[in-house]
Amino acid sequence: MLSEYQKLDTRIQTIKNQIKEFPSGNLICARNGKHYKWYQSTEHSNTYIPKQDRLYAEQLAQKKYLSLLLEDLLQEKRAIKYYLNHHSDTSKATSLLNNPEFKALLAPYFTPLSQELSDWKNSSYEQNQKHPEHLIHKSISGNLVRSKSESIIDMLLYTHKIPFRYECALHLDDITLFPDFTIRHPQTGDIYYWEHFGLMDNPTYSQNAYSKLQLYTCHGIIPSIHLITTYETKKHPLTVDTIMKVIEYYFL
Repeated sequence: MLSEYQKLDTRIQTIKNQIKEFPSGNLICARNGKHYKWYQSTEHSNTYIPKQDRLYAEQLAQKKYLSLLLEDLLQEKRAIKYYLNHHSDTSKATSLLNNPEFKALLAPYFTPLSQELSDWKNSSYEQNQKHPEHLIHKSISGNLVRSKSESIIDMLLYTHKIPFRYECALHLDDITLFPDFTIRHPQTGDIYYWEHFGLMDNPTYSQNAYSKLQLYTCHGIIPSIHLITTYETKKHPLTVDTIMKVIEYYFL
């Protein structure tokens, strides 16, 4: 919502600047029998616009449209601001899962329906041992992950009963990768990999990300087919809505 609020701010300012470029006054379209007459309305008078001045009327029509669009966006901005001021970041349902006793009692509810997939999810696997000090975000699944965005992905996969492993080893010839998430489709059992690239405004990081994508592709793991990718920068963080749309598209 905060990201949407910021986008609205930018769009509102753009429209305000556009409106300044148009003629003064407001367009009135008055019906005259089967036809219409155009008038430029100002604070003190209405001036008739001849048909040969259609371009001028079009400019006033565009201004009117943008002015009304601006009103809509300002109203939407006020609504989002109210929401942000009164909304709690803490989900009551998610908070319940932080209680170990409730989490244990609810574990069967979040278990994949397939016994084979449930066994796969719960069995041990080779995990990434690099930089364990960066595993600082605990998800409700019990996993320790490296970023808030990964924590949200983890949470939504877990609560939608989608079996997955975090940073499970993937051996590609003589190279071993640790995809952020290795996922089994809850119905078909097909394997998907999900890589989240969270520092794409860092040149070194983004170059490594491109190299990693090329490595996947060379081994037949193609982005948007069985490799899911998400991205973010400081100005454009990954949102819950985006993650949910990805999960719905691939798995639900």
